[in-house]
Formats: sequence, structure tokens, C-alpha cells
Amino acid sequence: MSLAWPIRLSHLSLYRRLTVWLLLPLALLVAIMLIDARIGARDAADRAFDRLLDAASLAIAEQVRWQQNGLWLDLPASALEMLATDAEERVFYALYDAEGHYVTGNRPLPALPPAADGARMRYADRESDAMPLRLGVRRARLAGWDRSDRFEVRVAQTPEGREALAAQLFRASLLNVLVIAALALIGVMLAARFALEPLTQLRRAIRERDPRTLAPLTLTLPRELVELREALNELLARMRRVKANQERFIGDASHQLRTPLAGLSARAELALRQSDPERWREALVTMNDTASRASRLAGQLLSLTRLNDPEAALERERVDLVAIARACVRDTFSRLHRGGVDLGIEAPDQEVVISATAWQLEEALANLVDNAASYGATQVTLRVETTPARLIVEDDGPGIPESERLLALRPFHRGQETGSGTGLGLAIVDSISRAHGARLTLHATCPNRRERPGLCVVLAFADD
Repeated sequence: MSLAWPIRLSHLSLYRRLTVWLLLPLALLVAIMLIDARIGARDAADRAFDRLLDAASLAIAEQVRWQQNGLWLDLPASALEMLATDAEERVFYALYDAEGHYVTGNRPLPALPPAADGARMRYADRESDAMPLRLGVRRARLAGWDRSDRFEVRVAQTPEGREALAAQLFRASLLNVLVIAALALIGVMLAARFALEPLTQLRRAIRERDPRTLAPLTLTLPRELVELREALNELLARMRRVKANQERFIGDASHQLRTPLAGLSARAELALRQSDPERWREALVTMNDTASRASRLAGQLLSLTRLNDPEAALERERVDLVAIARACVRDTFSRLHRGGVDLGIEAPDQEVVISATAWQLEEALANLVDNAASYGATQVTLRVETTPARLIVEDDGPGIPESERLLALRPFHRGQETGSGTGLGLAIVDSISRAHGARLTLHATCPNRRERPGLCVVLAFADD
């Protein structure tokens, strides 16, 4: 139950959430004001009626005389009439001597302990025969010249009048509090509306923008929303860069595909003009090679697009780098051997297990091996190391100059015109390494190996 209310609140609009959070302390304040008004009304009613008890007890005390060897009271009607109200509460009085003996009155009333501060008048709430009473006790003495006996005048009344006055005062306070609360509610709602107006302007500006434009937002906003605007502008800037990269990639891809297709068309047109079967055969062989390169280029383009898709959710699993390297050698050995390339593997006997996506690592190794063979390597070695887990592909080809190694990771970059490469192999490997949090490095020779020309590509994986 404790989590349900915040969850429901999170689905509200920002305006409603702000209004709710502003109204909560307002509601608490109103509740406190009502409680204080209730207590204040009760205190005011008690003070008013206690003054009446004080006046009535004083009027009674002034009428006490010593007569016939005892206290005598001639009670005036006005002494009790001042305690009577429209609430028709009941009024009682009693006279007691210094020893606490009941002398006269219309009802015996309980005593009160002496006041600590020596006050003549004391008040308390008491019950008599299950009837609630507000009791006032006045200690006094005879005012004659011949006697000064002490006595007590006790006056009490039922609470109907007090409660009626307290309710009347509370109703007046309640009306004032409700008026103030209503004005505060209107003020809070208007304040929330005006405070969120910049957000409405920002939303309207974004909604009315042409979806094809990625220009930064220039809307003037309060300081608290400037960071949001800047974050949106940074996002738009990244989208512009992504769009530029995509447009460049599409342009390069269309050019790369158009070239072999144009070659196929030209070769076919030339072959149709020939009548010699041997010429036809030469044309078909050339067309087959061109079609194979175009097919491989299309496959690499699809792989690169799939790898760069941020929406693609890839599931990782525990994979063995040794098994992946051996599978790559099995799949490509015959094809490379026919092309005069010696393919080998150096791997430990135990498994080297990491968390990865198996098909991506297979794609990376296949591209590295094909890339080496396409650019003139005659010997390619796959190596698996354990500490740390690394995949290494080493060849004896022409290599890549150090100044061009970063450029080689860009799509369609070819450091040399010779060779049958498409310029996508290292770009695909770079995307796969970034997807796995691995470090991709290019060396002229592998570390701790003998010096020889060629290229050494290292994929170092972080420890799991």
C-alpha cells in the first residue's frame, strides 16, 4: 500500500503533480489552522464564562454575613442571572465555612485544592453525579469590623453555554479559514500554470518544428529550463552528426555497389558483341568474380548496419574464444588454401570463456582473415591468449602505416588500391569491439613476437 500512491502520482501530468505537491502543505496548513481555531474558540469561551463565574462568585461573597452565630447569605437574583445564557445551562452555587462544612446553596459542590500561587479564584472541570461541570471556587473572608471568618463560595455551571459560544466562534473562524484556503488554492493553481508556461512554450516549439530540421532550439527560457534546452540541442547535434555519417555512408555504399554493377553491365554488353566462346568464358569468369565481390560487399554492408543499430538488443552468453577461432579456421581454410594463403591457429588447450555474442565474434574473425587475404598476405595466424583474454590475427601482408591506422577503421577507407578488399572489414571489427567493450589495436608486429612485416590486429576483452 505504501508504494501504490507514489506510483499513481507519477502518472499525473507535471501541472497536476506540481499542484498536488503545493496543495499538500496548504491542506496541512489549513488543518493546523482549523485545529488552532477550534482550540482558540474553546479557550475564548472558557475565559469568557470563567469571568462570569468570577463575577458571580464575587457578587455572592459580598452578600455573606455573620448572623445568629453562623454564616448567612442573602443571595441576590442578579448573581445567578449573569450566568444564564440562551443555551439554558444549569447553574449551581454553594457556601462553605472555613472547615469545609456546607452552609447553604442549591447543590453541594466539590472542593478544589488551594492554588499554588495563592490566587483567590480557582477553576476546574469536574463531574457531579455523572454531570459535567465547570467549577469556580473563591476563597474570601467576612468584611465586618467585628469578624473576619474565612469561607468559600463555590459556583458551577453545565457546559452547554460554553460549547455554544465555542461553536459560534469556531464557525466564524472556519468561514475565514475557508475563504483564505479558497484564495490560496486559486493562487496555487494560477502560480503552477504560470510557472509551467515556459514548458508549454518549449513543447509547442518542439511540436511545431519541421521533423526534417535538426537546427538547435533558440527559445528563451528560465534558468531552470536552459539545461533542458541545451541537452536537447546536444541531442540534435548528435543527430546531425549521425545523419551526416549516415548520408556519407549511404553515398559511399551506393558508389561501392554501383561500381561492380556497372562493371557487370559493361562486361555483359561487351561479351554480347563477341561471337568467340572463349571470349564469353573470359567475360563470365570476370562477371562471376565481380558478382562475388558485390555479394560480399552487400553482406558486409548489412552486417555493419546491423551492428550500428542502437535498437538491436543482443543477448550475450558464455562463449569459448578457442572454439570460435578453430571454427573460423575450419570454415575458411579450404578457400584460403586454394588462394595460396597459409592459415594456422595457436591456442591453449583449456577454454578461454568470456561473455559475448558468438555470431559477432565469428563475423569479426572472418572479416580479419578475409581482409588479410584480400590485401596480399600469404600467411595468416589466429592466436588466442588467456591473460587477459585476447583474439589476435597476424599476417605477413603489406600492413598499414601508423599514420593511417585510425582512418582504416572508417567504412570504405582503403589504404591502397591493390587488393580486392571492400574497405569495410576493419570498420565491422571496430563496431563489434565497441559493442563488447573490448579494445581494438593495430600493430605492425605483435608484441613479444619476432620482428617481421605485416599487420597484427588485437582484440583485448575486459575481465568479466
